[in-house]
Amino acid sequence: MKKHGTSAPLPLNDTLSPGIPLDQIGQTLASFYDDLVSEGMPEHLAALVRRVRQTEDDRVAAAGPVAVAAETDPRRVALVVEDDPAIRALAETLLEETELDVVGCDSAEAALSVLQARGGDVALVFADVRLAGHMDGLQLARAVATLWPRARLVITSGHGLPRPEMPPEAVFIAKPWRPLDVLVEAERATSDPAPPVV
Repeated sequence: MKKHGTSAPLPLNDTLSPGIPLDQIGQTLASFYDDLVSEGMPEHLAALVRRVRQTEDDRVAAAGPVAVAAETDPRRVALVVEDDPAIRALAETLLEETELDVVGCDSAEAALSVLQARGGDVALVFADVRLAGHMDGLQLARAVATLWPRARLVITSGHGLPRPEMPPEAVFIAKPWRPLDVLVEAERATSDPAPPVV
């Protein structure tokens, strides 16, 4: 499949998945926001929630809910988040053999930018625990589980962690991971029904 770098602008998706209008997503994000802040959510994640909510509200107001709900983008994305360029390139090459488009990032902050732009298209987030930037892969996993619950989460680490504390729906694969394990998770991301948005 086609590979995207984080430097190229990505088209914005106007639904979380086909048929879920952005105003519903904005309402869901708003309901999560107060809970996340009260749980001690880092301010940069709280700011992301506010930006996503404002963008959704602006887009719905400009296009109207009927126009927004009618627009869909069938391309699905695998997001590889790894600070080691060689390992990231290996995972990207492997996932390019699936039906998913692949986007690679070296930090959680870069991954959040992609998710903000294409969150509804992201079927799989494959992230290392240790990343470049201020956030680690576990913080990213918690943000994805909260804001983009339909994405399948796969967390990986080679630092002797048996299973780090992460969202219960996330899968942990220790490094060195086997290519077959990654491909199985990619297949599950595209074939298993996504959890409902609450």
